Amino acid sequence: MSPLVTQLSWTNHLLIMSGCKSDEEREFYIRLAIKERYTKRQLERQMDSGYYERYMLSKDKILPEKVQAELNPFLDSYVIEFLDLPTGFLEKDLRKGLISGMKQFMLEIGKDFTFIDEEYAITVGGEDFRIDLLFYHRTLRCLVAIELKTGKFKPEYVSKMDFYLEGLDRQVKKPDENPSVGLILCASKNDEVVEYAMSRTMSPMMVSQYQLQLPDKEVLRKKLQELANIPQLEE
Repeated sequence: MSPLVTQLSWTNHLLIMSGCKSDEEREFYIRLAIKERYTKRQLERQMDSGYYERYMLSKDKILPEKVQAELNPFLDSYVIEFLDLPTGFLEKDLRKGLISGMKQFMLEIGKDFTFIDEEYAITVGGEDFRIDLLFYHRTLRCLVAIELKTGKFKPEYVSKMDFYLEGLDRQVKKPDENPSVGLILCASKNDEVVEYAMSRTMSPMMVSQYQLQLPDKEVLRKKLQELANIPQLEE
């Protein structure tokens, strides 16, 4: 790991060494900070949001088979604590909030994502259908459609995303690009319902949930320990 450390600022190095509880977590943040070129404030935010734990809880079940990448760019849970949303906010409020806070949102999803447009229109049969947010991922070399939901995941969201991805692949995707990927971002989800809903779809898509406040890192660590069947880490 020593060659990696030399690529990291001393401030970030100290932050990682003092804030991580295992060698694996330290190496993860070192590699991530170098790849994303984090400032101290950005790295501190990622560590406070439990990015390592969220990534480790996501990596074995979220990346679609058709999408290959060295570092899984999709998480099972996203933290968007920077939003200032009204009580009883609507999907358009969530979308507008992410647009106005795009710099913070890009920190959460990664700098390989390039924002294209909001309410991106595809026309089928003379009708316009609008995708909430459209990105391009430079490493995966594909379009990424994001649909925002203010409530719990519903199975019918999958067929809608199938439709959007088919439209993007037929009308927008370039010949040398990979098939488009979909991300359905909900306030909550039931993993068993998601598994049933997606069991027959051939489209590369994920269903993730978002949180409007920083998570409890100890809860995330316990989930990760249970998943990996490892002993409790010492404080």
